[in-house]
Amino acid sequence: MSRPNPSSNAGPRLNARAAIRRLQLSNFRSYRKLDLRIAEAPVVLTGPNGAGKTNFLEAISFLAPGRGLRRATLEEVAHSEGDGSWAIAAEVEGAAGPVQLGTGIDPPLEGAASVRRFRIDQEKAASAAAFAEHLRVVWLVPEMDGLFLGPAGDRRRFLDRLALTIDAEHASRVSALERALRSRNRLLEEAAPDPRWLEAVEHEVAELAVAVAAARAECVARLRAEIAAAHDPVSLFPDAELSLEGWMESSLRESSAIEIEDRYRQILRAGRDRDRAAGRTLDGPHRTDLVVIHAGKRIPAARASTGERKALLVGLVLAHARLVAAMHGFQPVILLDDVSAFLDETRRAALFAVLEGIGAQVFMTGVDASAFAALAGRAERFRVSADGIVPLA
Repeated sequence: MSRPNPSSNAGPRLNARAAIRRLQLSNFRSYRKLDLRIAEAPVVLTGPNGAGKTNFLEAISFLAPGRGLRRATLEEVAHSEGDGSWAIAAEVEGAAGPVQLGTGIDPPLEGAASVRRFRIDQEKAASAAAFAEHLRVVWLVPEMDGLFLGPAGDRRRFLDRLALTIDAEHASRVSALERALRSRNRLLEEAAPDPRWLEAVEHEVAELAVAVAAARAECVARLRAEIAAAHDPVSLFPDAELSLEGWMESSLRESSAIEIEDRYRQILRAGRDRDRAAGRTLDGPHRTDLVVIHAGKRIPAARASTGERKALLVGLVLAHARLVAAMHGFQPVILLDDVSAFLDETRRAALFAVLEGIGAQVFMTGVDASAFAALAGRAERFRVSADGIVPLA
């Protein structure tokens, strides 16, 4: 697989950006009602822990495909004293001009699963993937702090979020692969599964697996190219060297998707007894790991210091934001939760300078307003409390 040029798909609106101008919430998390208008500047929300700062960012993240920055269920985000319904509406200066985006669920019916609804300019949309034509969102949250030290599954989910912001259909393929793998596992539990049904399921697993692996591999290749193109030897955010640890992703460099699908079907067929004994499928892209190296020091990210790991992660998220802009022709909205706790004063100031250079609309939260002193006069500031959100002078 050749290394793509990260700017090759950039359109004529490369210097444009998506921006949220108004956000309305109803029965979402801690917000019974919220109607907030937002100006051009970076947005800083400060207040005590538990006041609702992250809830506000989470609402914005629901305007992107997926389950938001907390990966919550539809029921979890409903206000505890509401009727189980919730709604998010946003007026957006999008890639194609002004647009209204909306999503939410109706009050749940007993015995029925909640169904999330989507609207664009009051017209029904099939899913949040349709929102990606107008708005793309990237984020960094404190829960990512242990990404390089945690299990491979955490890094796969992180990578899938990066890939999803590039390809809005990626999440549906990942979900379909997970369902197909569960179907195969259930069949293997049977004493005598129908061989024709098992073959059909494995055929689907292989097809979806290669599609997921290809999307991840392309995302990593594009990120590597973006990081190399933007290399700054004096940056406080070191370059990350990325690779994927998985035979399927490696094979995509030399073999066609059809060849890899056939090979994986043979592996699945030969591994049925082993997988039956294990109670799960032991081979495939659901076992892949994202490998991150501190490029400057040539050490695995897991062996870097705490400050270096945080700086690596910030640099990776910023590179992803640049890549999204280069590919789609407009800057994404960037959400940085509790950034004041994530970085020391020197790196915070450096981050603010980098964000200003990127030019995207940025939402930042923190407990201490003084942590954003470097943005004095250049940010729209709000105070978040149990009573709501109010602007600060």
